[in-house]
Formats: sequence, structure tokens, C-alpha cells
Amino acid sequence: MTSLASRDVPILVISSAASSERRVNPSWTISQLKIKLEPITGIPASAQILTLRLQASQESTAVASSDEDVTQLAGWSLTKHAELHVTSSDLFSGPAIASSSSVPKYEMSAETYASLPDTVLAYKKTHQIGRFDPDATENVETKVANLWREAAIGGINVGARCILRPSTTRRGTVAYLGLVPEIPGVGPWIGVRLDEPAGKNNGSLLGKQYFDCEPYYGVFVRPERVEVGDWRELSMDEDDDMEEI
Repeated sequence: MTSLASRDVPILVISSAASSERRVNPSWTISQLKIKLEPITGIPASAQILTLRLQASQESTAVASSDEDVTQLAGWSLTKHAELHVTSSDLFSGPAIASSSSVPKYEMSAETYASLPDTVLAYKKTHQIGRFDPDATENVETKVANLWREAAIGGINVGARCILRPSTTRRGTVAYLGLVPEIPGVGPWIGVRLDEPAGKNNGSLLGKQYFDCEPYYGVFVRPERVEVGDWRELSMDEDDDMEEI
């Protein structure tokens, strides 16, 4: 018979980068838990500060020990939907990204760039490449039609569960299917709301909201990257080989 202490307990993991339900096993040591939390929170295991808050109480308990390689989580009263808050002891660790918005930038006008002789644009004009190809319109229409056809054949629809190839662990839900003028290129893009904070955005681009999700949970990809199926959300143990975090 399986002991109660060996059963997984669903708890809510909360950090500055993510908030998601995870299944934790009381038989894990604190060190094992921190290693599993690192790809989810972006905080190195050595810098993590863990605080447990039970649903029935507002009191917080530190999850710490003098020997975290041996001390098991069974020593704490893990209950369903308890909150595990993960903060960093290192001000320079974690997923925070410094803003470069205040850095002065030089911007060249489109007219000035078009007048320069030794540029990629000038080369394309001379050799009739891309949109300067006389047959470009026909080629673009064919590409767009193929992209829409690929999405239809793949059963890509809003609400469908999917994985992003070539990964087998980067999973989510299709949240948008359509044009995204803010991204270079023609044809449809697939907006995916990921299960983990392994994305690029919050479902918006350049101020336009295409779908709703938390920061770093959104990503836009082409149809060939999306495989629709009965892809359940992975448990923490199965996230060990997660790619592109």
C-alpha cells in the first residue's frame, strides 16, 4: 500500500516570474525541491528562499534546514493548494531583465537608408530578390496559402492543446491563429499560451494584445512548429528535461 507521505501533493508555487500549480512529493529533500524549482522560477537553487503558507492559516513557515540534502519535505505539513513562495537571496539573480528604454538610440530614416548604395536593400534591388522579384507577388501568395493549409491539416485551432517542436516538453494551448503584422513575414502565426514561463511575451506585441497570459508565458510561432494532440501538462518531475527555459 502506498503511504500518505509518498503521495504527491498539489501546491501553488509563486515567484516573481511565475505562479503555477505543481505536484510535490513529501519524500523529496529540500535540495531536490530547489533543483526542480530552478527552471520554473529562474532563481538558482543556491539562492532560493522558500516560505510555505498553508491555506487554512495566514502564517508563513520557512522551508529550510542546516542539512537540506537530507531533510525531507515530510517535516512540513504539506496540504493541498498550500502556497510555496520562492524568493531570491541574490539581488542579481532571477529572471528580471534590465530595461534599455533610457539608452539613446540612433534611428535612420527609411528614405536615407533607401538612398545608400552599399546596403542589403540596394543589393536586393539590383539582383531582384524578395519583393523586388517580378514574380514575388505570386510566390508570396503561394507561401501564404501553404501556411494556412498547414495549419488546417494540423488541426490547429484556438483552444487546442499542443507542443512546440522540436521539444517534447514545451507544452501549452493554442490561444491565437491569424496574421501578426508586427512580426516580419507573411501568412498566419500561432499564438501559444505555454504551461511554463518559457516564452517571449504576455500575448502582446508592440502594444497590441493578441491573447491573454502572464509575462513570459506567450510565444508566436509558425504552424510547422505546432503539433496538436492530447498533451497534458507535465508534472514537476517530468520537467527535468525542459528545453529553452
